[in-house]
Amino acid sequence: MSFLSRLGIESVNNGTWIGSKSYSWEHREYLKSISPIDDSVIAEVSWSSDDQYEEVVEEAQKAFIAWRKVPAPQRGEIVRQIGESLRKHKEDLGRLVSLENGKILQEGMGEVQEMIDICDFAVGQSRQLYGFTMQSEREEHRLYDQYHPLGPVGIISAFNFPVAVWSWNTMIAAVCGNVMIWKPSEKTPLTAIACQKIASDVMKKNDMPEGVFNLVIGDASIGDRMAGDTRLPLISATGSTRMGKSVGPRVASRLGKSILELGGNNAIIVTEHADIEMAVRATVFGAVGTAGQRCTSTRRLIVQSSVFEKVKKRLLEVYEKITIGNPLEEGTLVGPLIDRQAVENMQNALSELKKQGGEILYGGEPLDSGEYPSANYVRPALCQAKNEYPIVQEETFAPILYLIPYETLDDAIAMHNGVDQGLSSAIFTLNLREAERFLSATGSDCGIANVNIGTSGAEIGGAFGGEKETGGGRESGSDAWKSYMRRQTNTINWSTEMPLAQGIRFDV
Repeated sequence: MSFLSRLGIESVNNGTWIGSKSYSWEHREYLKSISPIDDSVIAEVSWSSDDQYEEVVEEAQKAFIAWRKVPAPQRGEIVRQIGESLRKHKEDLGRLVSLENGKILQEGMGEVQEMIDICDFAVGQSRQLYGFTMQSEREEHRLYDQYHPLGPVGIISAFNFPVAVWSWNTMIAAVCGNVMIWKPSEKTPLTAIACQKIASDVMKKNDMPEGVFNLVIGDASIGDRMAGDTRLPLISATGSTRMGKSVGPRVASRLGKSILELGGNNAIIVTEHADIEMAVRATVFGAVGTAGQRCTSTRRLIVQSSVFEKVKKRLLEVYEKITIGNPLEEGTLVGPLIDRQAVENMQNALSELKKQGGEILYGGEPLDSGEYPSANYVRPALCQAKNEYPIVQEETFAPILYLIPYETLDDAIAMHNGVDQGLSSAIFTLNLREAERFLSATGSDCGIANVNIGTSGAEIGGAFGGEKETGGGRESGSDAWKSYMRRQTNTINWSTEMPLAQGIRFDV
């Protein structure tokens, strides 16, 4: 495929990269990148060995010494050039995202655009790594704080957003003066290699140090090793809550810092004052986009009983028209799940739903692999359930939407918050009081709360992340850059005296 060659992807690829230099090892173990579209092998990638991991960390430490001395606006210029290179490769990289991940081409392109957007944001941020000056209680003293880079940052990313999440972390961390070691999902290694090449080529053209952008490819054992590595002061990990409960304690046990972006069980509340058509459109995009494999996918729709039947009828009409098929073909709205295990997990969840008293209103079945390119395709499921069902309390990474009726807004908010996860949330209402209540301290307990837009599709300008079992991390916009830096408080005495704080006298 010509677009793969333009991205530098070969039939066999090395999985270990220090800047622009790739490494293989004598006793190679190969990882096959398999497209969920048709189960074809796209290419093979060699796994990173233990010795290679050590070399990557050592070189990253050396690169940090040089990179942190580069003025932040100059680091921003490098990120700007990476953004320009991503613009040049947007179509090819977006197509590779769709091929390796299975999301529709529009979403693949949108993910690369998100990378471009975060580059633009980071360029501006490179001139605003600001601290604050405070008023000292002592005469002729200046009191202020400032921020310094941390060092090598470990990034562990998931398959569902194989490039965007890396960029959220990497571009912000880079302008802050850090160097990065990236472990992508073993299900999407080729998109990682393509991004590594794009970033390292820019560094090489600018005669910048190797080892600022680094890549290791392997299974969970490498992620576990990164979590326990004291040389990596920060680990940013995106994935399931189960993964976070493993990584988080490992990092905490060595008193390291972590940014955890974990599971979501996101809900939309639809009140009797909602614009129903807007609510339905947002719900369908949130529930079936990326085949329900987003951390921000809409899992629960909590609808006021007076409009419940109307909303249900409209959703059934829309679900019957959803086009399912090859995500690279125009007109397709839903592509495949990532693999057969994901299909099996969806079927198990639907089976549990029926056992617990729920009803499948539409869809949910695997689609005949004779008609579709692989056995990874399913029909999105529309279900009726109760919020307290154990299966509704879980996050199933598949296109399952649970419809749940409510009577009062207090009931709706209680159900909305009555799950262990706390990532994204939304309410559809044209009533100002309902909207403000949802956004208040007694409303949504999620890190993201929206009014009259869905749970998916966050802009990069706001901090992204959630509470409770979602992990509490924040990435991307706002002041999330502070997570990638160490804070330092400074006091300068420019007087000829040595006064102590709190008026303490200590005369020698």
